[in-house]
Formats: sequence, structure tokens, C-alpha cells
Amino acid sequence: MKNLKIASFLILSLLFTFSALAQKDKSKRKSPPAQVSQEVDGLNITIDYSRPSKRGREIFGGLEDYGKVWRTGANETTWIELSKDVKVEGKALAAGKYGLFTIPGEDEWIIIFNKKWDGWGAYEYKEDEDVLRVSVTPSTTEEVVELFSVDVENSGDVILAWDQTKVKFSIR
Repeated sequence: MKNLKIASFLILSLLFTFSALAQKDKSKRKSPPAQVSQEVDGLNITIDYSRPSKRGREIFGGLEDYGKVWRTGANETTWIELSKDVKVEGKALAAGKYGLFTIPGEDEWIIIFNKKWDGWGAYEYKEDEDVLRVSVTPSTTEEVVELFSVDVENSGDVILAWDQTKVKFSIR
């Protein structure tokens, strides 16, 4: 009986250990990690984010409320790293690493660069740590974008797309 208890304990311990290790493998998440990098005239732009799926849900104005800060992806805070001082939509932003948050709206989105880049989602977001906010106008895509995606074009324009919403902001 004692050996059975020890064996049961060992099996349970192994199961918990494997479960914990599986959680650390980010590629197994429902919203897998992604990273996009682009060099634009000597400027390196890198964005690290996770890709949630639409899965038949209404996204903006549904799953993600209009007028509320969004982590701009899933899981950990989405971050952007800029190797040089830049202008975002014409406004100055120093080189560095920032949390990339957004406030979705039907007619306007606010793009936020925040000092806090290493948190979980927007739970630790604090407006007083914003370094820059810019406003942009969303557009509609012709086709549904199932997985949230971020792209950096050769021009330095950053495109966020999910469901049938696309948002673009310029980095120069």
C-alpha cells in the first residue's frame, strides 16, 4: 500500500511538471506568439505580439470594447522596439522599447506607446506612463482576417488587422 501511494505521488508530480512545461511553450497557446521586424532607412522596427483568432466572434465593439485600452493582441503586452528616434504620425518618439496599446473606436483609434512593455495584457497599463499617443482612422478589409496580424511595410507604415478592421500608422 505504501508503494502504491509513493507511485501515485510520483505520477501526479510528473503530470504537474509536464503540464507546467507545456504552459511555457508559447507556440501551443490558442493565441500563438509572433514577431515582425523591418529595417527602414537604417531604422530597425521590431514588434512582438500574440495572435488571437476571431473564431466566429464579433471583435471590435464586441470582444474588444470600443473606447477601452486594448493590449493590441493577446497574452503578454505587445511591445515595439525602435533603434532610432522617429516620428509617429508626425510626432516625435525617442528610440527605445515600448508597450504598444490601442484604444479601438468605430471612427478613430488611439495608438499608445507606453513605458511598461513587459507586463501581461493591459492589466498593468497606466495612462501616466504613456510616452506618446496618436490618433488614426480605421478602415475595413475586404476579407475577414481570422488571426490578428501586425505588419511593417518597407515604408515604415505599421498595419494592424483583425476581423474586418485595419489600422495603419506611420513611423518615419
